[in-house]
Amino acid sequence: MGDSILDSTKKILGISDDYTAFDMDIITHINSVFSVIHQLGVGPSDTFSISDESEEWTDLNLPVDQMNLLRSYLYLKVRMLFDPTDSRFLIGAIKEQLDEFETRLSYMREATIPIPVPTEDSMETEEVEDWERLFVNTWGEAGSSHG
Repeated sequence: MGDSILDSTKKILGISDDYTAFDMDIITHINSVFSVIHQLGVGPSDTFSISDESEEWTDLNLPVDQMNLLRSYLYLKVRMLFDPTDSRFLIGAIKEQLDEFETRLSYMREATIPIPVPTEDSMETEEVEDWERLFVNTWGEAGSSHG
């Protein structure tokens, strides 16, 4: 068997692969987390979801560093949804870790987005006029002082 998303999540939760009584609950939580991940801009361009143990981590087609972080993020989120703890200290620690993972996933996403550099040819006259109008409305005419 490959690296099933459902089975590996169940293993982290302490549930055997062959015990299926909670599969629908866990699948629902996994898909909720994939929706959150999609909103963060990480993963496939279409929202990813699973329906059983056949979907694998490699189906996401992500770089290894993103995949490793994403797996931990998904496990913690599913754990909080499926089997929340009573310990306020542990809840706080998990939430802090989730916040850090979200930030790092966002940094990874932003690092892959090319930053467009405008050229003289790429800026149309209307855009330049809009920028000039914004500048004048914000800072006043060139050479005028604000004092």
